[in-house]
Amino acid sequence: MAQDSDAPKAVDKGKGKVADEPKGEKQAANGTKEDANKDATEEELNEEDQQLKNDLDMIVERLTESNTELHKTALESMKTSIKTSTSSMTAVPKPLKFLRPHYEVLTKLYDDWSDGDNRTSLADVLSVIGMTYSDEDRQDTLKYRLLAPTSDIGSWGHEYVRHLALEIGEVYGKRITSEEPTEDLVDLATVLVPLFIKSNAEADAVDLMSELEIIEEIPKFVDEETYPRVCLYMVSMVNLLTYPDNETFLRTAHNIYMQHKQFTQAMVLAIRLHDVELIEADFDKAKDPALKKQLAFLIARQRIVMSMPESSVEEQERSECLANLKLSEHFKSLAKELNILDPKTTEDIYKSHLESSRVAGMTNLDSARHNLAAGFVNAFVNAGFGNDKMMLVEGEKEAWVWKTKAEGMMSTVASMGTLLLWDIENGLDKIDKYTYSAEPEISAGAMLAIGIMNSGVRLDSDPAMALLGDADKLHHSNPMIRTACIMGLGLSYAGSNREELLELLLPIISDSSQEMQVSAMAALACGLIFVGSSHPDVSEAIVTTLMDDDRKSQLTDKWTRFLALGLGLLFFGRQEEVDVILETLKAVDHPMAKATAVLAEICAWAGTGAVLKIQELLHICNEHQEESEDKKGDELLQAYAVIGIALVAMGEDVGQEMVLRQFGHLMHYGEANIRKAVPLALGLISPSNPQMKVYDTLSRYSHDNDPEVAINAIFAMGMLGAGTNNARLAQLLRQLASYYHRDQDALFMVRIAQGLLHMGKGTLSINPFHTDRQVLSHVAAAGLLATLVALIDPKEFVCGSSHYLLYFLVPAMHPRFLVTLNEDLTPLKVNVRVGQAVDVVGQAGRPKTITGWQTQSTPVLLGHGERAELEDEQYISLNSTLEGLVILRKNPEWEDGK
Repeated sequence: MAQDSDAPKAVDKGKGKVADEPKGEKQAANGTKEDANKDATEEELNEEDQQLKNDLDMIVERLTESNTELHKTALESMKTSIKTSTSSMTAVPKPLKFLRPHYEVLTKLYDDWSDGDNRTSLADVLSVIGMTYSDEDRQDTLKYRLLAPTSDIGSWGHEYVRHLALEIGEVYGKRITSEEPTEDLVDLATVLVPLFIKSNAEADAVDLMSELEIIEEIPKFVDEETYPRVCLYMVSMVNLLTYPDNETFLRTAHNIYMQHKQFTQAMVLAIRLHDVELIEADFDKAKDPALKKQLAFLIARQRIVMSMPESSVEEQERSECLANLKLSEHFKSLAKELNILDPKTTEDIYKSHLESSRVAGMTNLDSARHNLAAGFVNAFVNAGFGNDKMMLVEGEKEAWVWKTKAEGMMSTVASMGTLLLWDIENGLDKIDKYTYSAEPEISAGAMLAIGIMNSGVRLDSDPAMALLGDADKLHHSNPMIRTACIMGLGLSYAGSNREELLELLLPIISDSSQEMQVSAMAALACGLIFVGSSHPDVSEAIVTTLMDDDRKSQLTDKWTRFLALGLGLLFFGRQEEVDVILETLKAVDHPMAKATAVLAEICAWAGTGAVLKIQELLHICNEHQEESEDKKGDELLQAYAVIGIALVAMGEDVGQEMVLRQFGHLMHYGEANIRKAVPLALGLISPSNPQMKVYDTLSRYSHDNDPEVAINAIFAMGMLGAGTNNARLAQLLRQLASYYHRDQDALFMVRIAQGLLHMGKGTLSINPFHTDRQVLSHVAAAGLLATLVALIDPKEFVCGSSHYLLYFLVPAMHPRFLVTLNEDLTPLKVNVRVGQAVDVVGQAGRPKTITGWQTQSTPVLLGHGERAELEDEQYISLNSTLEGLVILRKNPEWEDGK
């Protein structure tokens, strides 16, 4: 675009106003030609400018003469004069300034002239001079451009093109409202788009096409050079768009990536769309065996299950990648590299010697409650390492289990599942003996442990299905064993969409002879297994149960919330598809129906950042709830709305900032049921991302007069720091342990939070966003949500006898590592730079994508908001982001010593 610097540059796109108008020009706009001339002459002009003005006045005079032969030359010289004028960015180019007083004369000439080249050429010039009238809502630039469509628009420069795009958008809006045709505007826009893309203004190109609702056409305009920047901008816009535009953008960007054979980037977008057919189609199109394995890792990370033939060795390897079978092995190799294989004891975590000496002894009283807390802490801290000093020790195995009582024994045995996470073959041997125990709590704990350690890993032999789906266990006379089997199936098969499980679980949801606890757990397990699938059979079974007159009395039970949550999870991320269920729920005459509808709606819009939904939820929080017998439903309604605000806003930075302020107001003015939920929402908005402003707020709430607010704030501190070993949070929690040394419930929660903070000795994360924070894992978010719904009433569940519900955090637990492998999937050591990720959307040139980096050799840990890059070009990454399991290929052009 050689003409760029010479073009009229004074028009500010945002306002459509001329940037630097001399006083005389302003008056000219409103006054007559004579006034304008008078003002212009009053202005002191230097010799050169005076000459230019005189020349232009003469050209205009020529055009008014009847001798038509002079017109063509006059117009050409006028065009040349405008195009070659040099001017600063702040001022109107001088030819336009001097021609503006003649604008009305020229427009009249246009009307008088007969059709022909000269008339078209004049329209061309009028279109450019029309830019100086944009503050009067005249859209003349566009009007005359449509009358002179054949000329070279690009030659007028970039600022003119941007101005034209702005007017196209304005006129398009008006025409759509008045139902007028818009084809000419669309045709003109398709002329501008290549000009924008060529001059690195892909944001303008995308915005224009988005405004004219033709974004699907953009693949025609991009090439090998320009597609990465266009796609990057489109994908970054998705969070700011409403449904269905957000999906259209993702699909269009996906198509561009597929055109250019960028399979991993296309796969990430297919996963974001949660379109299983598209994922399978993309997977089939990739022919390179190593690339297929890389795609399999991406699919497995999202816990999407795909069945693959296993006839060849290659296909077997691919199936292993899809089934996460090597996850445990890679995790332990990371631990070995970081030298953290040695198990940690609870005392390593509590550091009681640092608590104030007055109470140091008292916080570790050898009570069943304290031992239960130690079981959880040990499970979280040594999660996935397969060894500890408490549960898996030969000879003393049973000792710790017997130090707890009743339901505590169940949670303690189940904690072994967390220790043996993802390591099914070793795990089944270790847990086997507990499954035959005569004590129902221990047997139930073993069932739950099997479900936990199978979470996210698929074996052909399907041990979880065989053991937990066994009729003797699943329909055991003891409700605790039934609950453990059902919960275990939910954790084990979360996100798998396994139809066979419906035969086991649907009858339990509908069976009115079952306690609500068992039915609700079956609904929640189905919700986890079919998360985001809007499965009709499951939703029908749950809605029927809510409408069942035989169960009216049961619906006030505290467990009903999990029945509702199961329904919500089915519509996770489905956006407007949930409306059918919301309509159905309006027909249910029960206080729980409204709360269920809110829960379904927040699941459907999770992670979208939809501002209107957040406003609706804030309205629910503002309503004053009257005292009545159906108080429970109303109380939950507002608590769900608070958690929903965080769930919808998570993953969109600006929205997060806004809702953090709203939570402050809710805490200040809200009633008890709202205040209990605010700390949980704060934990959900940044899990495994300890932001100082958030944990300082939670630290204040942890001393609240309402004990349930304080307990939830403590848990939220654990969520915020989960797997980060954050030193400041560790110190705050030690102080809380001293402060609450006489309060059993609060102290129990402090211990849980300490265990979460040091989860996996600082190698795990529960943040549901992955792949450069682009993709929201439905399974992880569902697990977090289930835990928080239980904690809305902490004393009823987690601080009471249902503490095993904390294991719903397991589906969200994942190593925050980067492991590099060669094409045969054996670990490969390379140097990478790890630093804070930088947003490079729309930036010119090739900006650095990380800042403040350190060079490390793989495997490495990645913190929240960190990104890795290969140090040199010796290897080519088959993945678009260096995160999780990444396959590297030797660069054929690399020469050693370079």
